[in-house]
Amino acid sequence: MPRAPLRRQSNSRSPWPVTSLADIAALVRARRAGRSPYILGVTGAVAAGKSTLAAGLAEAIAAWPEAPTGEVAATDGFLFDNRALEARGILNRKGYPESYDTAALRAALAAIRRGPADFPGYSHALYDIDPALTRRLDPPAVLIVEGLGLHEGAAALGLDALIYLDADEADLERWYAERFVELWRAAEYDPASFYARFRHMSEAETRDFAGVVWRQINLPNLRENIVRGRDVADLVVRKGADHGIVDVAERGR
Repeated sequence: MPRAPLRRQSNSRSPWPVTSLADIAALVRARRAGRSPYILGVTGAVAAGKSTLAAGLAEAIAAWPEAPTGEVAATDGFLFDNRALEARGILNRKGYPESYDTAALRAALAAIRRGPADFPGYSHALYDIDPALTRRLDPPAVLIVEGLGLHEGAAALGLDALIYLDADEADLERWYAERFVELWRAAEYDPASFYARFRHMSEAETRDFAGVVWRQINLPNLRENIVRGRDVADLVVRKGADHGIVDVAERGR
């Protein structure tokens, strides 16, 4: 069945311009209609700000009059670990669909609708799954699942709704380089960090290297896979160069 078209919520003719996380949370609240647990996905390109949006939404949701319980979980925890990725010869394709244990993600989402469920964790510093970060979650009123691997859409994965975080490719590349450099700086005092191996580089060299990684790995993944989520998302949130919300489009229910 064809999906309903997206409708813009932020132009000057709209009776309800959407310009903040609180506004987006209000749209989510209307869609939720009291269902619990309500599972909301947040996806978009690497460095688009998915975890920041998810955390902000969780705070906004906690301020609803009914004060629902909320949790945020990341799809990074459902990546195959580095050993498994190396065995498959796809370590350099981490973040691509084949690098995720999608069956385990679907199982966890189904399980939390029935009771407590385990959600594994990923360490960006270690660049690998970290068993110590696994969390056992009780079913919350709202569970926000953020990350890659959600491009198939809500129905295919067992979500109730999906948000796609959109931005210009040039901005995404800049944000990725900024994040890479931040992790590189932090590794100066953390020899166990994956990014410690780049400490022999200057900051300019590190930024250039991040650009190469973006263009060779993350940009192709965005164009071939991630952006497909935009076509099936229930809400598309458009960001400007300063990370501000420019526009939100909502697909009819």
